[in-house]
Amino acid sequence: MAYSDVYSNGFDESTGQSITADSCPECNGRLRSDCGETRCTDCGLVVEAARIDRRGTPTYPNKDGADARTGQPRTATRHDRGLSTKIGNGVDANGNSLSEKKRRQLNRLRREHSRARYESKADRNLAHGLMEIARMRSALGLPRSVREQASSLFRTAQDEDLLLGRSIEAVAAGSLYAVCRLTDATRTLDEVSAVASVTRDRVQTGYDALNRELELPVPPQQPTEFIASQASTLGLPPSVERGARELAERAAEIGLSTGLHPAGFAAACLGVVATDRGEPIIQRELADIAGVTPNTIREHRDRIRDEFGVVA
Repeated sequence: MAYSDVYSNGFDESTGQSITADSCPECNGRLRSDCGETRCTDCGLVVEAARIDRRGTPTYPNKDGADARTGQPRTATRHDRGLSTKIGNGVDANGNSLSEKKRRQLNRLRREHSRARYESKADRNLAHGLMEIARMRSALGLPRSVREQASSLFRTAQDEDLLLGRSIEAVAAGSLYAVCRLTDATRTLDEVSAVASVTRDRVQTGYDALNRELELPVPPQQPTEFIASQASTLGLPPSVERGARELAERAAEIGLSTGLHPAGFAAACLGVVATDRGEPIIQRELADIAGVTPNTIREHRDRIRDEFGVVA
């Protein structure tokens, strides 16, 4: 185990220095930083985590010279960028219970405040789309950074009038799927459609509109992007996952996987490696997790066998 390598390139709280390595000390895989944690995308090793922020909360002086906190930062995930206020209920600032008359008054104020949150119909549509993105992001277990990027993309789509004649839910789901394609948060169209409020065809239509009108730099998906999630869902050991990843990389180098369904080819690689190592998987399970038919898995398996033979 590379114990010394991790700490020689790790984060030192006394000096404030961060890691300088760009590859995993265990398997030389690619490192990814998310929410203050740096981990390997191949083996899952956490290289850096729980960094302590010693900067404190920034303050600004008031007119009387006293310092005041700035509050939460602005965010693209809220229609008002997080600058709204809320009217509480139940107790006052001292924690005392409110009278019935005061509660009725606050209920009326809360109702009017809720109606005044949106300045226009477009603002209300924006809020609805951002809430849909937050719901789908939570259902898919994606990082918070994906929600931020998808929310920004949805705002851009609204500014470019791409919501006209299209469903808000479809464009929201398409924005989330587009960010998954642009980042390493790999999710298939079927997975996004499963948690969306519209059908798969409408999600595809929303994504196609974003990709076409905004000219998104979407790279082609590779089978290696799906192997980790599929192996985790099937409960396969890390040795099978690594073998399938190496097999998919070899296939990509010679162009064997070009033009094929990436998730289906990844599932076929897992099936071939698992079978050769004494852990066979039912083809129906591979097909269901990849969103393809068992016949597709068999075709990819035969193509891999013809090219590489036994890979164990």
